[in-house]
Amino acid sequence: MTIPAKVRMRHASTPVAESITRVATQSDDVEVRFGLPATRGDWVLCSDMLADPSLFGDWRKTLGSWLADEYGKSSDRATAGYVMGWYLGVPGGLAGLLFHSARRVPSLRPADLAFRIAGDDRPHVAGVALLSDEFVCLPDDPEGNHPAATVVADEAALAAVLRARYVAHAASFVAAYASTVRLSRRMLWAAATDALDKGVWLAGRLCGDEGTGVSDAAMLLPKKIEPFTSASTLRMVDGEWTRKRESCCFTYVLPGAEACETCPRVCR
Repeated sequence: MTIPAKVRMRHASTPVAESITRVATQSDDVEVRFGLPATRGDWVLCSDMLADPSLFGDWRKTLGSWLADEYGKSSDRATAGYVMGWYLGVPGGLAGLLFHSARRVPSLRPADLAFRIAGDDRPHVAGVALLSDEFVCLPDDPEGNHPAATVVADEAALAAVLRARYVAHAASFVAAYASTVRLSRRMLWAAATDALDKGVWLAGRLCGDEGTGVSDAAMLLPKKIEPFTSASTLRMVDGEWTRKRESCCFTYVLPGAEACETCPRVCR
């Protein structure tokens, strides 16, 4: 999943909503918004998904049908790997986007995030919504005195808040998802590491400042910090930034498919 970047927000009335609105970078297939539309439709709260893990099974079943149409065959490992990465990209991508673009850390509680699964194509995450005004920021933030703001001393402290909030959400996901798939907890935490590392990197790329996105990733994951499985794996190869994935989406098990370039099995 690419980081959520397309903004379709008409009325920004809070600092976090305004942050999302200002990042008007276009993405092909994912929308980020503040709040849910008047008609909730097919938006689902992350907290609802985690409270009822059978919903992951429904998602994987829909994905399995799409994979069968595309490749002639599906795979339980591939559906588990795809959904794992797509879900974790919701908190990871949103956190990376606001950290990079505004030096703000939003609430990442499952009850404060919602997402929408595409219904007319592959069933990836097509939209992400933040539902809480609350945010953490730096002392020089112009909205630092806002009632929804909590100010921390410096960027290191802000990065620590982001890690803690993301880990709390990821831990809830690992606990719920592990009961539905045959993946180790190490693999699930590897996917959580990938989603955060990739999320902030792609935020930089989408905002036209990839180098700072790489620096942000190094700030968030400067070393292997439990329960993450590695430091940031971003590195320069042949003049381009790339990274080695810690987890696997298992695309390679599908008929005629090849391993991703960043797959830990083949990555240089």
